[in-house]
Amino acid sequence: MWSSESPCAACKFLRRKCKQECVFAPYFPANQSQKFANVHKVFGVSNVAKLLGELKAGEREDAVNSLAYEAETRLRDPVYGCVGLISVLEHRLKEVKIDVYNAKKELANYIGPSAMLPIVQHPGFMPQHPNNPTGSSVLHGNISPLMGLQAAVGLILLLCFIFFYFLW
Repeated sequence: MWSSESPCAACKFLRRKCKQECVFAPYFPANQSQKFANVHKVFGVSNVAKLLGELKAGEREDAVNSLAYEAETRLRDPVYGCVGLISVLEHRLKEVKIDVYNAKKELANYIGPSAMLPIVQHPGFMPQHPNNPTGSSVLHGNISPLMGLQAAVGLILLLCFIFFYFLW
């Protein structure tokens, strides 16, 4: 990490000699100058140095990565930063939940009301059809619950694939 031949990105940016006890050297190698420049611009050197000094050694890398990500998003979107991205993702998640609900509702037309039940259930739980209190394993239209569950799982997997395709 620290090398006497090339200063870390922080020391290079600040135009100072990189000492062996440099708190920035392990987290801002010489080839990551933009990462440090962003963190410096948003948070300032003294704040970052103070923060790293107060953390345990095992927590510092995660803190630096978090600061770097927040700094990058804050520079892209000075008003909202990470909060703007979180808000967009929450909105997309809400839309996907609505789509899943609508898909389950449509699926209920084909396999019965059990399609509206949660997919993950206690092992051995057999949903009962309201018109079939005996709990026999045949639902509306002579469709077994397993067939309905497989179709529902397939639909959910398809919706998840679509969600992640558009998210990334």
